[in-house]
Amino acid sequence: MAIIFYQYPKCGTCRKARRFLEDHEIEHESRHIVDHAPSADELADLHRRSGLPIRKFFNTSGRLYRDGGYRERIGEMSDEQAIAVLAAQGMLIRRPLLDTGEQVLVGFRPDDWEEALQKL
Repeated sequence: MAIIFYQYPKCGTCRKARRFLEDHEIEHESRHIVDHAPSADELADLHRRSGLPIRKFFNTSGRLYRDGGYRERIGEMSDEQAIAVLAAQGMLIRRPLLDTGEQVLVGFRPDDWEEALQKL
């Protein structure tokens, strides 16, 4: 399975992550998180494999998150409802998102990425 890098090109953190992948010569498929947002089924799979709570998949620093009142709403949502919201609004998804096939990494922390990619 190819490594899939979900990103938003205008996001500074995504640019740092892309540069990290390029500097480490990691072949990957890049997907625009808005234009080609993961489907609800894909997000459910990513969520399951990540082992993280669904709230970690939300981009809490974005306007859409704040304006939508998701800080208060997340606690009342089931995982399925949250996944449906994320699938409908790619900008709500925390980025970058990296699917190595073995692991799912949410956000960019170079040390975590280094460790995960060494295992490939």
